[in-house]
Amino acid sequence: MKHPIPFLLGLAASVAVAGCSGYRPAPPAFHEALYQPYVMDAGDQLRVTVFDQANLSNTYSVDQAGYISFPLVGSVPARGRTANQIEQQLAQKLRQGYLRDPDVTVEVDRYRPIFIMGEVGAPGQYSYVPGMTIQKAVAAAGGFTPRANQALVDVTRQINGEILTGRVVTSDPLLPGDTVYVRERLF
Repeated sequence: MKHPIPFLLGLAASVAVAGCSGYRPAPPAFHEALYQPYVMDAGDQLRVTVFDQANLSNTYSVDQAGYISFPLVGSVPARGRTANQIEQQLAQKLRQGYLRDPDVTVEVDRYRPIFIMGEVGAPGQYSYVPGMTIQKAVAAAGGFTPRANQALVDVTRQINGEILTGRVVTSDPLLPGDTVYVRERLF
């Protein structure tokens, strides 16, 4: 080996780049989740309307176990289910000796919160609003600090029971329950 210096410089550069790339770009499922029907989880609040049954129509919270407690029928699983699936479950349970032909609608009254951490003015828990982007969430959290990397942030999202983290641009949309981490910029 005649010139070890270029080899050592190349090795040092590849180690430095590898050290900076200790993250993974968002996997395809990460963005595909944005276009799937919304599924419920703990912290969501649902508005359930049973036509002609004012005593059953109310808002119900999805508890930590993933259930809503509904009058007459008891606990109804909600975690991982869409509003339409919950409507069908409730109607089926109400048909079993309570109502002849129940007309049930379910909609999200309040989404579970998002969490914003890192280089923002006021890290913490914030209400999710449909259509919220990372930029809007950061604005709600007091904006970026002077040391913040304003181009890319890490978002952690639960998809089909699996927790995924990906580095995305700040114009990306958020989903309820997401955790945003704004990193410090390198330079």
